[in-house]
Amino acid sequence: MKKVSALLISSVLVIGTLLAGCSKDPGAGTPESGAKQTEAAKEAKSKILLYNNLKEPTSLDPPKGFDQVSYDVVNNAFEGLTRLGKNQVPEPAMAKEWKVAPDGKKYTFTLRDGIKWSNGDPVKAADFEYSWKRLLDPKTASDAAFLAYPIEGAEAFNSGKETVDAVKIKALDDKTLEVTLTQPASWLVGMVSSPAFFPVHKATVEGNAKWAGEASTIVSNGPFKITEWKHDSELKMVKNDQYWDAANVKLTGVTFKMINDTNTAYQLFTTGELHTTGSIPADMSDKLFAENKVKVEDAAGTAFYRFNVKMAPFNNVNIRKAFVAAVDRQKLVDLVLKQKQKPADGYVSPGLKDPAGGDFRQVGGSLIKFDAAEAKKLLQKGMQEAGYTTLPEVTMTYNTNDVSQRIAQTLQAMLKDNLGIDVKLANKEGKVLTTEQKALQLQLSRSSFLPDFADPINFLDGFQSTNPFSRTGWVNASYDKLIKDAYVESDESKRYKMMHDAEKILMDEAPVLPLYFYNSTYLQSDKLEGVVRHAFGFLDFKWADLK
Repeated sequence: MKKVSALLISSVLVIGTLLAGCSKDPGAGTPESGAKQTEAAKEAKSKILLYNNLKEPTSLDPPKGFDQVSYDVVNNAFEGLTRLGKNQVPEPAMAKEWKVAPDGKKYTFTLRDGIKWSNGDPVKAADFEYSWKRLLDPKTASDAAFLAYPIEGAEAFNSGKETVDAVKIKALDDKTLEVTLTQPASWLVGMVSSPAFFPVHKATVEGNAKWAGEASTIVSNGPFKITEWKHDSELKMVKNDQYWDAANVKLTGVTFKMINDTNTAYQLFTTGELHTTGSIPADMSDKLFAENKVKVEDAAGTAFYRFNVKMAPFNNVNIRKAFVAAVDRQKLVDLVLKQKQKPADGYVSPGLKDPAGGDFRQVGGSLIKFDAAEAKKLLQKGMQEAGYTTLPEVTMTYNTNDVSQRIAQTLQAMLKDNLGIDVKLANKEGKVLTTEQKALQLQLSRSSFLPDFADPINFLDGFQSTNPFSRTGWVNASYDKLIKDAYVESDESKRYKMMHDAEKILMDEAPVLPLYFYNSTYLQSDKLEGVVRHAFGFLDFKWADLK
């Protein structure tokens, strides 16, 4: 079996290191740099947490952001009926309690007394009815709308088959929200802690179509409120004095920096201009881990590439499977990423327990593996099926940052070494990449999935043929049926069996190329404590403090 050449991998690492080394703080040694450090010192003294959020949020409109850089901000500025607690279990938030009907199909949430928006207006049950129906409105075009499909009438409204009146979400009075499901959904209470289900201020939304684009026009209801937003640079929040639990919010505020280069972020961390960052330069990773300076926590989610099955040569399943088999994921995480990630052997990441107490990933087993010899056989078979003597040109597109670049260069090397294919690379800014993915304009493109709630259905639902998250053009009737049946199956053992069967189809048909499962590795100042990094949720500064 031919292995990826050490020379190719080493070259990738050297290139990545050189690129990282060129990205220095542009203000180093200048009067501006001194001013920045003085400002950072003042912010630290007033308990302003300095965090690197990597890049500009896609959107701070809760149903529209639907990515980590957006939802890490939204999760601290807004709040839903429930909130994931320090122990990762959903707990009362805007709702003080809820009741579930004996058949498991009706949830009645009772809101707290005295809860307010950041402008002082009361938060009412009608705000949640309005916001959840807006999430589902086809005009909103939310990629997160499918999360609400367990609600009766939700999918029909979102797909344009019914009007909003069919959706069984109703504010019975100012304090009571009633939600009716098509079938029991054991994950609902956790799911509504997701930013997609956060309320929005109706008058603000309807009064200004661009309300979520500037700090001055955002009205929120969470632990912090947004006061300043320098686009593509930083976003500032301060403690929201209208928040119901403000007494337990210890920080004065949070400044979200937007530094999409690991070397620069590390430099700012070492000078105290960041209190915490997940950006760890690959060339320093071994040293930092050896010195126990890197913190590692369990996380969830999958890094992967999407094949466009409508575009040659990836309209052939065996060519797709050849690419999947040609990637040595263990070498990728050990030699390139160097942050203790687990190589992906399926799509659903570890950490999800089944009814018998087993881990979904372990029970499902390894569904994909690196096998260079098998990859060559699959490629030859696929080319014969498609009538190719020469494989059509392949371009692999990744989002612009140094980590994604190193991964793409490594995949390029592996495909050359194991399949003899010269793959071209292209990089695009994240928003552009996502837009072109949705329009099926890219052949093979980088992506990721971070779960919104702790159930395998959340991973698998996205690849139903009708789900806009798919962005692959892949259609499989058996897969669609398994997911739909799993949504309405009340027997948990049967439901998990359906999801295992669905994942096997997904991996066998290969519309995606899984790379690795996420963990949470980060650098954090000894002064900072209480940050909650949710495995099945988003970053939470509500309980954070600076000593």
